[in-house]
Amino acid sequence: MADVIRVVKGDEKPDIVLTLTDEATGGAIDLSAASTSVSIKFRKQNSTTVLSTISTVKVGTGATGQVQFDFSGNVLDVDAGMYEGEVIITFNTDVQTVYDLIRFRVRDSF
Repeated sequence: MADVIRVVKGDEKPDIVLTLTDEATGGAIDLSAASTSVSIKFRKQNSTTVLSTISTVKVGTGATGQVQFDFSGNVLDVDAGMYEGEVIITFNTDVQTVYDLIRFRVRDSF
């Protein structure tokens, strides 16, 4: 996940779609079980303080490993700068944290 998602302070969109894959097999992680959920912890880069926890929704049944999220709930009411997201998959009671971070660049609006 080397790309940087560029967003504007105060916005609630765009909708971002992630495809979660198994690094060993390259196949999609099956998220279709009703008890499986995915969330993203959002923080300023080089900080330990979580500013928001972003909920996601499964795309289709979730069997393709895809989830979608946006920035509703004032997630982007932050200072301009670099931010990062940590993706957490919860399978019933088991937790898997995705190793790579999502990178965000927030710029001020006009």
